[in-house]
Amino acid sequence: MQTTRSAQSDSLSQYVLNIWQYRTLVWVFAIRDLKVKYAQTILGLTWSIIQPVTTLAIYTVFFDLLMHLPETKVPYSLFAFSGIMCWNLFSYIINSGSTALMANQHLISKIYFPKIILPLSKVIMGLVDFCISFIILIILMVFFRQYPDYHIILLPAFVLLLVILGLTVTIWLTALSIRNRDLHHIIPFLVNFGVWLTPVFFPVSILPPHYHFLIYFNPMAGIIEGFRWTLFSGVGFSAYYLLSFVPVLILFFLGLMYFNSVENDMADIL
Repeated sequence: MQTTRSAQSDSLSQYVLNIWQYRTLVWVFAIRDLKVKYAQTILGLTWSIIQPVTTLAIYTVFFDLLMHLPETKVPYSLFAFSGIMCWNLFSYIINSGSTALMANQHLISKIYFPKIILPLSKVIMGLVDFCISFIILIILMVFFRQYPDYHIILLPAFVLLLVILGLTVTIWLTALSIRNRDLHHIIPFLVNFGVWLTPVFFPVSILPPHYHFLIYFNPMAGIIEGFRWTLFSGVGFSAYYLLSFVPVLILFFLGLMYFNSVENDMADIL
C-alpha cells in the first residue's frame, strides 16, 4: 500500500515512529557502506588498524617523548589510544553523517523514508571501526598489564553518550547546511580544530586545577575522561564527566524537532 505524505511536518512522536518503521533501512545502508569499504578494497580492514595505530605512534613520539606532557595515571599509549578511538568515532559520525544526504540525492528524490536514516546508518559503520580499535586497546592493556575493575559496566553508557553527541552535531549541521552549503567546507575544519580542545592526547592536568572546569564545557572532554575511568582502575572519577549529559540530550531532541521541520523541503532543495 502506498503511503501518502503531507507537506506538513509530523509531530516528534510520529517522526520517531516513522524512523522505527523504516529501521531496516539503517542496516541496508550500513551494510552497503561496509561492503564498499571491506569487500571491495584490499586495504579496508588494514586501514582501520593502521590509521589509529599510526596516530598513536605520532602522538607518543611528539607529545610523550619530545614534549614530556604531565604524567598520566596510566601508560601514555593507553591514555592516548583510548582518546583517539573515541575521537575517531565522534569525527566519523560528523564527517560522514553530515554529507550523507548530499551523497544520496538520487534516493531522496525518488522514494520516501525519514532522511535521518542516512546519518543514522553511518553510526553503524563508525561503531565497526570503533570495535576494531577496541580490540587493539585490549591488546595494549594486556601488554601493559592494565586491567579494568567493576567500573567497566558503565562503559556502554559513555559510548552511547558519545554516539548521541555525534548524532546531535550531525543532525544540526545537516539540517542547517541544506540551505547553507558553505557549512560543508567548514565542518572538517571545525572537527580537526576540536581535537586540540579535547583531552585526546593531553591530560586535563596540563591546566592549573582552578581552570579544569573550563575544558569540560566541551562535552567530549567529559565523555572521553569518563570512558577512561571505566577502563583503567587507576583513573579517578569526577562529577565534571556528567556535566554534558543533560545538555546533550536536550540538544539531541531539539535537533530531531528541527530536522523534522525542514525534512519535507530537503528533496526540493537538494
